[in-house]
Amino acid sequence: MGSSIRVVFFDAADTLFHVHGSVAEIYLRQAVEFGFPQKPDSLEAIKQAFSRAFREASPPVFAAGEPARIKQSERLWWFDIVHHVFYRVGMFERFDEFFDQVFRVFEDHRTWRLFPETASTLTRLKARNLELGIISNFDSRLFAVMRGLGIADVFDTMTISSLTQAAKPAPRIFQVALEKHAVDPEEAMHIGDSLRDDVEGATKAGLHAVLLDREGKQQESGVRTIKSLEELFPLLDRIEQ
Repeated sequence: MGSSIRVVFFDAADTLFHVHGSVAEIYLRQAVEFGFPQKPDSLEAIKQAFSRAFREASPPVFAAGEPARIKQSERLWWFDIVHHVFYRVGMFERFDEFFDQVFRVFEDHRTWRLFPETASTLTRLKARNLELGIISNFDSRLFAVMRGLGIADVFDTMTISSLTQAAKPAPRIFQVALEKHAVDPEEAMHIGDSLRDDVEGATKAGLHAVLLDREGKQQESGVRTIKSLEELFPLLDRIEQ
């Protein structure tokens, strides 16, 4: 892998930006507005139920090809996850209204926050004449979120699972992203917070892979690991050498 890096790919959520608060807090706050009977342990119960439902969900890959059908498939995919959450913690009469509202909440950029170094890191990478891309299992709401956060225009490409009919860690989604830039795998780097989806997926596809572990929880030998996006620059310099 001696080629120069020409493209830097990023995962999106929990790599470039994060939920303001937590998913469980947002679910609980919205559900209470629609009649969910809150209990002292509701927040923790929702947190655990969401973690399980998300982990057990099938990949967000759909056969639909038309934009309207894709959006419908994305919505149904999330409906199943949220329904499983409240099936475990307590269903309530106005659940469908609640889901409509909470689905819109996560399309609103005000629900998300950029990490402190995101904007400056992207600017510095562009100053190096590097192309930038997104490879994400986020759905098509990602486009509105990134526009609202002011970072959409920095990226040359955005490759998401529902439009690609492949989801990380499958090599196919990485291959599609590479084709958009007309580069070989060894000319690209991918950064993300998931060891399985981002590091293992990118590595199998032949890209340089970097794990973003902000809290220092991962102890994986042989994996390039950073705690902040700012640490990319010395890493890029070492690879170039």
